[in-house]
Amino acid sequence: MPLESDISSNNVSRSNSNNMDWNNKISQIQKRKKWFFILLLPLLVLLSLLTSFNLKTPFYRTPKKTQKTPEFVESKMKISPTLKNPVPKIAYLISGSRGDGESLKRTLKALYHPLNQYAIHLDLEAPPDERLDLIDFVEKESIFRKVGNVRVVAKSNLVTYRGPTMVSNTLHAMAILMKEGGNWDWFINLSSSDYPLVTQDDLLHVLSTIPRELNFIEHTSDIGWKEYQRARPVLIDPGLYSTQKSDVFWVPEQRGIPTAFTLYTGSAWMMLSRPFVEYCLWGWDNLPRTVLMYYANVLSSPEGYFHTVICNVEEFKNTTVNHDLHFISWDNPPKQHPHFLTVEDYDKMVSSNAPFARKFGRKEVLMDKIDSELLGSDADGYVPGKWLVRENGNGTLSYAVVKNTTQLKPGPGADRLKQLITKLLSEENFHPKQCTSIPL
Repeated sequence: MPLESDISSNNVSRSNSNNMDWNNKISQIQKRKKWFFILLLPLLVLLSLLTSFNLKTPFYRTPKKTQKTPEFVESKMKISPTLKNPVPKIAYLISGSRGDGESLKRTLKALYHPLNQYAIHLDLEAPPDERLDLIDFVEKESIFRKVGNVRVVAKSNLVTYRGPTMVSNTLHAMAILMKEGGNWDWFINLSSSDYPLVTQDDLLHVLSTIPRELNFIEHTSDIGWKEYQRARPVLIDPGLYSTQKSDVFWVPEQRGIPTAFTLYTGSAWMMLSRPFVEYCLWGWDNLPRTVLMYYANVLSSPEGYFHTVICNVEEFKNTTVNHDLHFISWDNPPKQHPHFLTVEDYDKMVSSNAPFARKFGRKEVLMDKIDSELLGSDADGYVPGKWLVRENGNGTLSYAVVKNTTQLKPGPGADRLKQLITKLLSEENFHPKQCTSIPL
């Protein structure tokens, strides 16, 4: 049996051992705190640096979430402003086909003015020698060579009269005139069977008094019988893929009327403003291309393409003047095929006050009457104006000098045309007839 003293000694020893263990634990904890503080010190220093900056200029600022109006490429494209020339300039397309070479030459001379620009086109149906003869004529004519404002479309297009290739040919000429023709104000498309009823001095004089953004294009949304004979049927124009001219052919299936835009129809002959022509070529909101794809399968697409585009664009639909500036004697009904004009139509033609007329046969006697009584054309076919100066050298007459191109000498034709323009821009005719369903 152990003694009491031994028990006491063991208790003391055990107590000392426990105290040592506790001291060791405290020492270890203190060491850990020391190392933890040492590890934490850089973080504390960094936090103190961050908080030492003025709150108004923080080291890092979270970007505020702000709502922005989305920007689209189309919204950055703007309608080009009209030009400020005191006397306007016109860009003409005069087109023809096989056998029309001489008619094109005559129409070109009757329309010529050094201020204007001209694109002449004989389609691929015309034989090469006829197209080469036209190029040779333009290159050798002294006035054309001196001024440099007449160009023949060298790479001819195959044009089917009833198909979309006529629209593509017009767009092609627009692009050429826009790229090479400088600054002009209006585009006018004519054919070899068109002829002017006023001089260019008459026309430019009257046009200098009206806004340059106006577009003269006969149009209506009342397409009537054309819905089932032109809009719904689907056709193929071989001129889009073939070098041999042939008539269009039909696809058995039909299609519905588009809902993305409203169809319009009217005359294929027009005078379009430069801003609208630029829009048709650039088409920054894609509408011109969309409408063009639709009209690629429409019969007589020139009678609807530009009309549908202009009346479906907010910026242009209020610039239209519902007239094609032509005198045309139509079949009745349904205004599909114009009659060839004869001397019997002369009085009605003049009283229409229109600046152009169609349709003329080749070497039509009526054109001689227009030359002598309305235009005052000389023996060479040019229409005298303030710009025209003739020189007599070696007993022959030549047009060696062109002066005063911006000075005009209007005649009776200007008075007739002024009456027509005043009527078209009157309160009862201008806005009420813009992009409406008024039957033509």
